[in-house]
Amino acid sequence: MAERQDSDRESRRILERVGRETDPGGTSFVARSTKGVRDHVTAADADRADPIELWGTRIGRTLGLLLALGLMVWLVLYVIRGS
Repeated sequence: MAERQDSDRESRRILERVGRETDPGGTSFVARSTKGVRDHVTAADADRADPIELWGTRIGRTLGLLLALGLMVWLVLYVIRGS
C-alpha cells in the first residue's frame, strides 16, 4: 500500500510541475527564452569542478553569440542598402 501512495504522490508532483510549466499566467515565453539563453551562454550545464572547461565554454558561446548578432546586423544593413 505504501508503494501506491508513493506512486500517487509522485504522479501528483509531476502533474503539478507540468501545470506550472504550461500555465499561461506563469512566466512568459520571452522570460523563459531569455533565461534559457542566459543559462546557455553562462555555461550553466558545464562541469563546475573544471574551471578551464567552464570558462572555455563561456568564452566560446559568447563569441558565437556575438558572431551571430554581427551577421544578423550585416544582413539587415545589406538588405536595406539593396546592394
